[in-house]
Amino acid sequence: MNTILFIILLIIFWVSVFMIFYSYAIFPLLLSLLARKKKLSQDKYVYNYDLPTVSILISAYNEEDVIEEKILSVLKSSYPKDKLEVLVGSDASTDNTDNIVKKIEKEHSQVHFFRFNNRSGKGNIINSLYDKSKGSILILTDANVLLDKNTIYELVKHFKDNSIGLIDSRMINTNIKKDGISYQEKAYITREVYIKHYESLLWGTMMGPFGGCFAIRKELYSKIPENFIVDDFYLNMKVLEQGYKTINNLDAKVYESIPNKLMGEFKRKIRIATGNFQNLKAFSNLIFSKTKGLSFCYISHKILRWLGPFFLILAFIANIILALYNVFYFYLFIIQCILIFLPFIDFLLKKLNIHISILRFITHFYSMNIALLTGFFKSLKTIKTNVWKPTSRK
Repeated sequence: MNTILFIILLIIFWVSVFMIFYSYAIFPLLLSLLARKKKLSQDKYVYNYDLPTVSILISAYNEEDVIEEKILSVLKSSYPKDKLEVLVGSDASTDNTDNIVKKIEKEHSQVHFFRFNNRSGKGNIINSLYDKSKGSILILTDANVLLDKNTIYELVKHFKDNSIGLIDSRMINTNIKKDGISYQEKAYITREVYIKHYESLLWGTMMGPFGGCFAIRKELYSKIPENFIVDDFYLNMKVLEQGYKTINNLDAKVYESIPNKLMGEFKRKIRIATGNFQNLKAFSNLIFSKTKGLSFCYISHKILRWLGPFFLILAFIANIILALYNVFYFYLFIIQCILIFLPFIDFLLKKLNIHISILRFITHFYSMNIALLTGFFKSLKTIKTNVWKPTSRK
């Protein structure tokens, strides 16, 4: 083989491998070391004193199984009731969601129900509720995410610091099972929560909230484009674009039943991946931002992660050619082939009701990257709507 070609292949292989390890392992470790002994801003509202008014915005589509418990979890909050309103928008629900919310509305003056007769998607429903809201702080939250008694206060208290524009909650997953991917998904989400918290501590450049529950200053809210799929990341980047900080508060706890079926979660991740590449195009101006820490977190945490499937493909192709000329790379190629084959082993064992955690983690990793690759190609097409069918949740 030509020496120059060999060197080029070596560079492609090792750069691709490094980028994957960097985004998933090195970057989180570096953040954790840098964030030691750091604390969130201590400029915060004292409980029950001079607190701002808050509007809870909930977009609901066929949520009869969870909507009552969700609204009651908000109403049981310790936050002053005279500074709280709950706006629920039904996105043309066809089940009993509307009747349940109407009943609660009659019993609680803080609750306001709005029916939308045509399916328009979560982002468009939230845009409409934003226009109707009165609070200076908005909390956007999904119907299946439950709040505890102090969640709202914990989401709001740091807004005393005028430099902070958006605050995320700490997602705690429930309903963990061994026969699916819930354990692996929980581990992934928990790790992501801490990465975002470290970004908050260091620079206030958290890379997107978990859309289940987060708070934003009303004056910083940007109308979500009609065809945008991942609205939470869009709003987060808009806040950063305006020069404000976005942070995660671990004390703002919320609870969500985690998905367990691989195929259902795979479809959801394709949708999210499609939206990620939408956002990458929309916020390409922030890739080389002058805001301290922003470019570093955006590239390291998100962009390299989104490009993960391409690094995997490049590493595999380069490894095939290198393996023909070098025994070391031959063995590396064998290892890659084994890793790729392990999800099939996991699938067969699952059929026999045998669940091996490490195999399921490998399956989870490859399925996420296949979803990213699929989402990339979907994002190249014209996306006309953000309407989608939510996964089953309880």
